[in-house]
Amino acid sequence: MCGIVGYIGGQNAAPILIEGLTRLEYRGYDSAGISVLGGKGAQVHRIVGRVRNLTAALPKRLAGKVGIGHTRWATHGPATEANAHPHVSEDGRISVVHNGIIDNADALREQLTQAGVTLSSETDTEVLAHLIARSGAKTLEDAVVEAVSRVTGTYAIAVTDTEHPDRVVVARNGSPLIIGVGDREMFVASDLSALVRHTSQVVHLDDGEFASVSATGYRTFTVDESDTGKAATAIDIQADDLDLGGHQHYMYKEIQEQPECLERMIRGRLDDRFGVSRLDGLNLTPRDLRGFARVKILGCGSAYYAGQIGATMIEDLARVPADAEAASEFRYRNPIIEADTLYIAVSQSGETADTAFAVEEVKRKGGRVVGLVNVVGSTIARACDGGLYLHAGPEIAVASTKALTNMAVGFAMIALALGRVRDLSNADGQRIVAALRALPKQVAAIVEAEDRIAEHAKICADARSLFFIGRVRGFPVAREGAQKFKEISYRHAEAYQTSELKHGPLALIDEELPTVAIVPSDDLADRNLAAMQQIKARKGQVLAITHEDVDFGDLDVPRFVVPRSEPELDPILLTIPLQLLAYHAALILGHDIDKPRNLAKSVTVE
Repeated sequence: MCGIVGYIGGQNAAPILIEGLTRLEYRGYDSAGISVLGGKGAQVHRIVGRVRNLTAALPKRLAGKVGIGHTRWATHGPATEANAHPHVSEDGRISVVHNGIIDNADALREQLTQAGVTLSSETDTEVLAHLIARSGAKTLEDAVVEAVSRVTGTYAIAVTDTEHPDRVVVARNGSPLIIGVGDREMFVASDLSALVRHTSQVVHLDDGEFASVSATGYRTFTVDESDTGKAATAIDIQADDLDLGGHQHYMYKEIQEQPECLERMIRGRLDDRFGVSRLDGLNLTPRDLRGFARVKILGCGSAYYAGQIGATMIEDLARVPADAEAASEFRYRNPIIEADTLYIAVSQSGETADTAFAVEEVKRKGGRVVGLVNVVGSTIARACDGGLYLHAGPEIAVASTKALTNMAVGFAMIALALGRVRDLSNADGQRIVAALRALPKQVAAIVEAEDRIAEHAKICADARSLFFIGRVRGFPVAREGAQKFKEISYRHAEAYQTSELKHGPLALIDEELPTVAIVPSDDLADRNLAAMQQIKARKGQVLAITHEDVDFGDLDVPRFVVPRSEPELDPILLTIPLQLLAYHAALILGHDIDKPRNLAKSVTVE
């Protein structure tokens, strides 16, 4: 959450900062601001609202070749101009932008107040500007080190100083920060998307690492001033990947891209002859895979629901006990870490703070953890013992679609690898491989039929509350469907196991509460149909996401038919219509689909 961008070089900084903030706005869009060092010192401009508001408010001539910028997702204090970043010291010398949360901010604010400092915001970040300005250190680098040594919490910061206009000093602890290497110019950002138009080489800072960045280079170091010699690496995305490509919304574009993303995900990873997946990036031998007695999947939000889909796949195909748990709760219950358990951390960004902390907990206690992430070089990817990249390409919309689908396919391939070293036969392995290869065309068929799902979106959009229901393999699909719907339509949506309706929730059913039912063609189809009859008997409206061969008999409900895969993989296809349903409902309601209120794409704070 929140976006940082910085520039130092031979160009005018303001346009580069604004462009970077525009690309980072999906990380936070409550307020925005920049600080540019020029002949008049630090010129700071902040505003509530979107980056476009900031752009409109800037003076036409804003000269300066060094600057930092920020787009905010509010934590300490509401979205006001006073709380917007950059924050500036009383003398106007130090400007700071910050992602993360300073846990001891209240104590530091009290100390600063007692020392005579007048605080102008409600934020935790402001204390950093004053601490740095009041340091007795001779260099900006030493002042930043001294200031953050008094801080507990998470941070990615970028600092400028009017007395040292030849550098930007940055630091990281628990929140992502990267340096972009250019030709006699350098960049700083919290996300690759801000840099792709300017550089193809980046430096990923590690926790506890600092950097002093000038126009001609950078130096990375630790709190004791030891050089870390961090080298730059190539990035794997192109600027065109971040464009809308003629679509109205990124979410719609990303739904449309799913067939292509699936092709990339499975390319080179499936062996038709032996019915197995080749996942060298996991760094696990067949002996290692066979040695695991259980699997624990850790993720947050949609990644957690993808993990639930994955856990069922692993139990079905490998016959290994598996479950998914919300990473946000995992480390707080003092989990028992077992040597014979494979832990899988799943995150689109690879920067999800709760999931990263869960990985740290597993590793601290000697567990084996692999990652399922979308961003090369991300925190979780580097922290894990091995991993599987999703190859979904940049995902800009806050509501995850293509990355979620590739997560589910990733779990299917992990389940296949685990199963084939156990009791899954070659024939069954080949069956799953063939089904995985068929997914891209099947997803394309669903997306091409979006008009049919759009027809039902108005009923759902008009409702104040909805149920999403499913059983066994269908329940995680229902949970993800409810998540997607509430994220962007702002309608209350709740997921239940279909079998649990009569144990309480059925009391809420009436003509004003629609139900979206996940009804695959499996041995529970009759039970699902019986539950839908109970809903209809109470005047409830039902939309079924189902397969062609499910016999609804005299049950007259609207249906959206999904192509059949193998039963273990059906949840992947059943999820796609729910993405389209949520999108079209939000479109009808006129919401900002890519940037839903109160949310941000990358959750880098607890």
